[in-house]
Amino acid sequence: MDIKTLVVGALETNCYILKIDDECLIIDPGDDFNKIKEAVKDYKVVGCLVTHFHPDHIGSLEEVLSTYDIDVNKVNSNKFKFETIETPGHTFDSKTFYFKTKHLMFTGDFIFNNSIGRTDLGGNDKDMIESLEMLKSYPDDITIYPGHGPSTNLGEEKKRFSLYY
Repeated sequence: MDIKTLVVGALETNCYILKIDDECLIIDPGDDFNKIKEAVKDYKVVGCLVTHFHPDHIGSLEEVLSTYDIDVNKVNSNKFKFETIETPGHTFDSKTFYFKTKHLMFTGDFIFNNSIGRTDLGGNDKDMIESLEMLKSYPDDITIYPGHGPSTNLGEEKKRFSLYY
């Protein structure tokens, strides 16, 4: 699987394009539909995943869904195998998408490199703590692709979890 990161919008949100063969999947289509459209022009778009519904993560969502005739958080392909994990805390609807065989997680604004998401924008501290505790059961070698900033490693981030509560 090839992963392309597009940094889009005023808040520099990471929009990810995952490619396998001639198909691709869009994760968090933030503000800049033309940039996204250019990045996927040679592929069949088979789905769009959204980690949470803050404006900086869904700025182009309606254009993506209508242009490619797809539904949010549904994938029309057997090539992309992932688990959807409910990870409330940053928002009540936060989701993490875990590609187990690839050792990858797309966490949105739940976990960042050296940080976690704010809980005062539609989430709460109790849910965040429970989500972090639940994530401790996942392998350390998972690469995390956050909603903003560089990727990180779950094992490294677990070392800091106790600092947050």
